Amino acid sequence: MSVVIEKYESLARITSKMRQAAIEDEWDLLTELEEQSSAQVAELKLLDLAPIDEVTRLRKVALIKKILADDAAIRSKMEPWMDQLQRIIDSARSEDRVQKAYTAGASY
Repeated sequence: MSVVIEKYESLARITSKMRQAAIEDEWDLLTELEEQSSAQVAELKLLDLAPIDEVTRLRKVALIKKILADDAAIRSKMEPWMDQLQRIIDSARSEDRVQKAYTAGASY
């Protein structure tokens, strides 16, 4: 088996774990796995330059499709959480602006 395919399989295992971590709301684990995923991608960028045979190419395509499916599932799980977090941040900013406006007005 080629080193490139081994790296893609490793990346696919990591993204599968990331997907499970997202499903289980294990955000710390997801962050840790994301770091591992980024390291794998960096290695792949260096290795994935050589021509490959058809069988290897088909395996690579299948692995990439799985990785992308896991990524989509992770994003769909995270988007509502990220939207909620954005609303909280926006609310805090609005509160801060109102507080500053009242504080500035009180100094007159």
